[in-house]
Amino acid sequence: MKRDISVNLGNLILSLSDAMDLANSSLAQHQQRTAFIFWEMGKVAHFSDERLEKGFIAALLHDIGALSVEDKISLVKSETRDIESHCIRGEFLLKKVPWLRDAGQIVRFHHKKWKEWEEPIDAPLVLETQLIFLADCVERLIDRDQYILHQHEDIISKIRALSGSSFYPETVDLFKKASDREEFWLDLVSPRIYSLLLNEGPFRNTKISLSEISLIAGLFRDIIDFRSRFTSTHSSGVAAAASMLSRMFGHTEMEIKLMEVAGNLHDLGKLAIPNSILNKPGKLTKEEMAVMKSHTYYTYSIINTIGGLREIAEWGAYHHERLDGSGYPFHCKADELSTGSRIMAVADMFTALAEDRPYRKGMSKKEIVRIIKQFSDRQLLDSRIVNILLENYDEIYSYVADKQAIARESFKRQFEFMSKKGDG
Repeated sequence: MKRDISVNLGNLILSLSDAMDLANSSLAQHQQRTAFIFWEMGKVAHFSDERLEKGFIAALLHDIGALSVEDKISLVKSETRDIESHCIRGEFLLKKVPWLRDAGQIVRFHHKKWKEWEEPIDAPLVLETQLIFLADCVERLIDRDQYILHQHEDIISKIRALSGSSFYPETVDLFKKASDREEFWLDLVSPRIYSLLLNEGPFRNTKISLSEISLIAGLFRDIIDFRSRFTSTHSSGVAAAASMLSRMFGHTEMEIKLMEVAGNLHDLGKLAIPNSILNKPGKLTKEEMAVMKSHTYYTYSIINTIGGLREIAEWGAYHHERLDGSGYPFHCKADELSTGSRIMAVADMFTALAEDRPYRKGMSKKEIVRIIKQFSDRQLLDSRIVNILLENYDEIYSYVADKQAIARESFKRQFEFMSKKGDG
């Protein structure tokens, strides 16, 4: 195996941004379209490469603080009165990654109207924030059931009418210059916008290393898990269990690091699952379970679009597969499941059984051992990995508990942070 891996930053962020907009047709490509509009206006404003990159990444992640499907739909349809919460949460999440702190500040104020600003438009990050605010509004004005060139003039008129009230006049002028070509609007609604932004956007030549990939994976782990107190530590636990099992199995340091990334992202597809299903206190109906089964499919399809992360896609997405082919959603059999995928399946089950869920309390060691051993005896889980877990149960449990305690504290700090910001 390679000593290190690298991926294209634009590829990584575009794909993870895409995961945030999977849940509903009204959300499709919302973040990417907003980023495209910002990018076009930024070019007209002759932004430096650094300034364009910061604003572009903030635009791609501007709704990162809207954690649930329901919240995202309310935002896009302008049906929520609490516009601040997702901005505050977005800043909290992004500031965890040092080189995303500026993007976090932009996200914090991306719904702030021009008349509410005390700082001048040329103050640091103010213009970027205003451009994303305008870009977000433009994208939400688009009727997805109507041909774009039958509505673009009306959209331009609505934005111009808000010049000097919601929007700083300079930003409206930049929008008018950027959008005066039919090409702009056709690119904006093109199903190929991902490819356009990937191949021509600000990060087309930017590579990042595994350590930076790990930071981004940790950020998205929190987005996935912080939707509920019941899931707030799940991916942290799975990543810890998987990396520990990987180490005990004899994997290399590189494989162990990749396993941790896969654990952090294994439930990425749950961003497409409504909270009404994820947090249901009782047994899921057949229809609800059918929706739930899509989450690992989305995990695979999103991560697999990131060049260089195919192993992580398989390890993370196959955690509900079983050796006899009875798992979901791919029904892989033993010869199709790598050791990494088998480790992840054991790590996920172990972590899930030990956690509190809306419908039950976390299970005891005796119950967990009984259930996992039963799956091993039925040749559904790899007996080699199950034996490693059972032989080192207390050590693995303690390591997982320590990692989950850190995640739990971060989850609590999020609410303290939001409470202080709200009071301020």
